[in-house]
Amino acid sequence: MEAGGLPLELWRMILAYLPLPDLGRCSLVCRAWRELILSLDRTRWRQLYLGCAECRHPNWPNQPDVEPESWREAFKQHYLASKTWTKNAAILETSVCFSLFRRRRTRRTLSVGPGHEFHSLGSALAMSSLFDRILLFPGLHEEQGEIILKVPVEIVGHGKLGEVALLASIDQQCSTTRLCNLVFMPAWFSPFMFKTTSGHVQFDNCNFENGHIQVHGPGTCQVKFCSFKNTHVFLHNVPLCVLENCEFVGSENNSVTVEGHPSSENNWAYTHLLGLIRSSPGVLPTEDSDSLMSLDLESRDQAWSPRTCGIVIEGSQSPTSLATGSPTAGSQEAEVGSNGERVARTPDSSDGGLSPSGEDEDEDQLTYRLSYQVQGPRPVLGGSFLGPPLPGASIQLPSCLVLNSLQQELQKDREAMALASSVQGCLIRKCLFRDGKGGVFVCSYGRAKMEGNIFRNLTYAVRCIHNSKIIMLRNHIHHCRASGIFLRLEGGGLIAGNNICHNAEAGVDIRKKSNPLILCNQIHHGLRSGIVVLGNGKGIIRNNQIFSNKEAGIYILYHGNPVVSRNHIFKGHAAGIAVNENGRGLITENVIRENQWGGVDIRRGGVPILRSNLICFGYSDGVVVGDEGKGLLEGNTIYANKGCGVWMMASSLPHVTSNHVSYNGLYGVAVFSQKDGSGEFPGGHGGQENFSEDGDAILWETELEKDDNPLRRPITVALVESNSVNHNGASGLYIQSSEALHIVNNVIHANRVRGITVAQSSQLTRVANNSISCNRQSGVKIEAQCKVELQGNGIYDNRGHGIITKGDSTVMENDIIGNRGSGLQLLPMSDTKVIKNRIHSFRASGIAVQGHAKALVQDNTIFQGRTNKTIFQQSSNNQECIIQNNRFLVFKKSDTWRLTNPPARPHLENSLRGPSAAHGGQKVTAMATRITAHVEGGYHSKRSIFCTIL
Repeated sequence: MEAGGLPLELWRMILAYLPLPDLGRCSLVCRAWRELILSLDRTRWRQLYLGCAECRHPNWPNQPDVEPESWREAFKQHYLASKTWTKNAAILETSVCFSLFRRRRTRRTLSVGPGHEFHSLGSALAMSSLFDRILLFPGLHEEQGEIILKVPVEIVGHGKLGEVALLASIDQQCSTTRLCNLVFMPAWFSPFMFKTTSGHVQFDNCNFENGHIQVHGPGTCQVKFCSFKNTHVFLHNVPLCVLENCEFVGSENNSVTVEGHPSSENNWAYTHLLGLIRSSPGVLPTEDSDSLMSLDLESRDQAWSPRTCGIVIEGSQSPTSLATGSPTAGSQEAEVGSNGERVARTPDSSDGGLSPSGEDEDEDQLTYRLSYQVQGPRPVLGGSFLGPPLPGASIQLPSCLVLNSLQQELQKDREAMALASSVQGCLIRKCLFRDGKGGVFVCSYGRAKMEGNIFRNLTYAVRCIHNSKIIMLRNHIHHCRASGIFLRLEGGGLIAGNNICHNAEAGVDIRKKSNPLILCNQIHHGLRSGIVVLGNGKGIIRNNQIFSNKEAGIYILYHGNPVVSRNHIFKGHAAGIAVNENGRGLITENVIRENQWGGVDIRRGGVPILRSNLICFGYSDGVVVGDEGKGLLEGNTIYANKGCGVWMMASSLPHVTSNHVSYNGLYGVAVFSQKDGSGEFPGGHGGQENFSEDGDAILWETELEKDDNPLRRPITVALVESNSVNHNGASGLYIQSSEALHIVNNVIHANRVRGITVAQSSQLTRVANNSISCNRQSGVKIEAQCKVELQGNGIYDNRGHGIITKGDSTVMENDIIGNRGSGLQLLPMSDTKVIKNRIHSFRASGIAVQGHAKALVQDNTIFQGRTNKTIFQQSSNNQECIIQNNRFLVFKKSDTWRLTNPPARPHLENSLRGPSAAHGGQKVTAMATRITAHVEGGYHSKRSIFCTIL
């Protein structure tokens, strides 16, 4: 008979009436019949599955409305699982077919209930033999004494689930048993409903209420489609246990406790359970889109080229006589503000500077220009981060910062793949834990694996302590009243692909030498931090999405020392990453964006290594280094934040090197000494915003280790070196500090106010070997009573003066070339040493001394920038200005002068970096501090940016 003889629809109607054995026989006829039987998946196979009294929906309890991929496969898996308890029968060792027939002839069914063969379960067990079936009829079956199972039996409730209730305390002493379709409640004399120490027990489609289940290794258990109401499952040294499609409700303590290392002594069921687990479909990830963001790729190697002005001076050397007095009439001078700073009246240009060659010159004057090279910014990342941010444009990331899927990460990390594939101890799969105190508690070297579970409305979801290991894959953990996952006392394992959200405390809490691998999770909308690492906690936090948490996305404190890499941390209501109270950590290649506070916040002894991160589009500052903060900031791209790129307190001691700080709303790098702003705001407007803080410091841990890592040597001077600081909304660097500071080897380019502003510097600020170019106002401005040393810098093509100073400064061996104002302007009350510089201005004097400024001008080479323009300008009655051994060059067509011997500064190949001196520990304060950054320039918002942390 061929399947093609009738229409397929008729065959399906006929075959829909066949029982299971006949369906199996038909599928063996031929390939066409087999395909026909398989096509009945949504009809006959579904009816068979749902018609089985021992089955619940295959996606119960988490997704009972979602159809399985195959009803036939689900029915097959359930059938195989239900037979596990019989696999140890000695009769199976001969012939599988023969054993099935023999078991059917010898196996009996014993009925228990009113009007049946036995009146109690105990009496039926006394008459039972191997693998007998005991059928409990509807009613309440209460046993007055402990029931001991000495032979393998199957105890099944007749009828629907809930019609048969068993009040008993059962002690299994046989090799195997199965209980099905029963409601268990504890007897009056013991809270234990069931316990075993060596055998295998199988529970199918049962309800457990208000009691305990206890399994000791080498015993094993298999539980499926069961409900646990206020019931505690205790597993001690169990080599393997499977809890699948179960519901745990209303626990007063832990729902499941896994204690002790899995027993090395395995019973007969271990290999069968292991085979069943590996044959059943798991929840290991497939290739899909694990990322919430669709991000384009860009090349990492793109960089801006240096801006070159190839123009030559012609002239001859003149005697050392000077012209004094006011500028020559007829020359075009820019406006000079009340503070003596020149602001050029020139149109804007694309890079924040204006080339002089494009301006209209007076026909009676010639402008002489010098050949020099402006060091342009060299960003770490290419693509979107080369130019200004465009409203509404998508973020284009280089491939090194795009999130991988979980499958990709596991393929790259063999250790993680081995962990994800391993099965040892307890396997909890597709279960629901809800409305209770605790979910799963793993302790004392225990091992547990959790796949595809839901934990909701608990005090905590999972606790892992005392050298235990957990593997968590694709779980959903939400609305816990404390932390979602808690690891302590050297707990570890793999936490991958989970959705952790809306928890009252941290999504993941890592303490006391715990060291988990946290991979490809979504941790979001927490009422506090996403991940907390403290008390010597460690861990590898990689490729996660951490977003929309009310506190820091990742919070590291009290000697926490994790490795945080390739995460996307965004849209947090506080900082992206906070490192506090002697926290440490290696933070590398993360995307930290759109956070309300600083992208990274470092305070009170925090010493992280912050390397190669993208910190962008924040609503406050990019990086905040608060009171007593330390650490290394290296190779980061800090881009388009509304506040400062890097905000530092003078009492902090960071090392800021090789970063690209661009297009931030305020300063590129700002250093402040005051905790609370007291000065006036720009434009004469005052005001502050106050943020309410509790001020309570929580003592997370008391047993802390000392940091003996020799690679983390403390320093005594904050160091800003080898950074590219460009196109920021205010000054590139703003210093208002009472501590020493070194600014070395930086490229400070095209910022909207000045290159460097030193507003306060009671100790020496050293500015050496920097390129300061194309800024909208002066290259460097030094306020009164500031101590500054400038050496080896190239200050080029700024729209205001090259250097303007009111303070106590030393200007030595700099090239101050091509600026629109004076090369060097010395204001009244300043005390300046000007030695061995090369100075040239296009439009104004090389050096202008105003009022009674005190100065030593020695061994400088000063070029005339314009005919009929004085090279050196000072008042005639200033007796405190000493001028000696300078070269003043006026121009003729017969000679050509270039910047040679030495070549144009800065000489960035000659690094001025040096080892920092050792520094003692600093006292940790437990209170949060309000820190205020003033806005510079009248065009900024008339309020302060506050950087705070709870």
